[in-house]
Amino acid sequence: MPTLPEEVRASCARIAAGARSVRIDLDALQELDPGPPPALDGERHYLEGSPEDVAAYFLTLDSINFGSGWFPTLRKRRHCSGYLTVAWALADRFREAGPWSTAELRAMRTEAIADTLGQPRDHELMALYAQALRELGRFLGERAALEVVSGAGGSAARLARELADGMALFADPGFYKRAQIVPSNLALAAVADFGDLDALTIFADNLVPHVLRCDGVLVYEERLAAHVDAGRQLRMGTQEREIRACAVHACAQIAGRLGITERDLDHRLWTRGQSRAYKALPRHRCRCVYY
Repeated sequence: MPTLPEEVRASCARIAAGARSVRIDLDALQELDPGPPPALDGERHYLEGSPEDVAAYFLTLDSINFGSGWFPTLRKRRHCSGYLTVAWALADRFREAGPWSTAELRAMRTEAIADTLGQPRDHELMALYAQALRELGRFLGERAALEVVSGAGGSAARLARELADGMALFADPGFYKRAQIVPSNLALAAVADFGDLDALTIFADNLVPHVLRCDGVLVYEERLAAHVDAGRQLRMGTQEREIRACAVHACAQIAGRLGITERDLDHRLWTRGQSRAYKALPRHRCRCVYY
């Protein structure tokens, strides 16, 4: 049976090979400079607590690490993206009150998470975040975050599989963006070690494909390009899957050429995507729970 990352690579290679709306420019792919490796932001992420609390923070954060299709409608902190706004607000909650208990997670209300994140209580994304946290509470049961990590036996792929199988909002067949980013973040925060961390793929969202498109690696068919450039929402379906799959497949090739891991490449490209030059141009927006 293939591991979860192997499943993702095979799925994305298959989609990329038959893609009609997105293609990979092999010449641009060879010339891409991914930039320097990033590190976690210690102000906007909670890194200073005990290993157990830091692990709980990242498991909580990655349970609500989605909603980029709604991010233009969020109240953002100064100079912050939607993701960093959520990450920072959650970090402040952990600094002030520590993690929620599993019982509190299971009882999470929309109003509570909205207030924590500084967002309107009637925002559609807040209801989805509350649902995700209730699901996390059920998934954890009586386990602490590091017990879940320990149960994976030092395997990032196994932890990702358990998350994807155990929580519906992590079940993103063919990509598993959020399931894979959990072990990556835990390792970056130095609270977990995984022997197969380098086997992870990129974390297929809407920003890394956008960076690749801006740099000429991904080329969109004319109608898709016009749709994205107009800032219109893209429905889940063939075109959206082609964008993400071609990004995964292209990054596998780029990482191999550069001699770095796909996971490292993802962080480099995502960090570059925070700059004004990339933010000034529209990226695809899809309202879903997967990224």
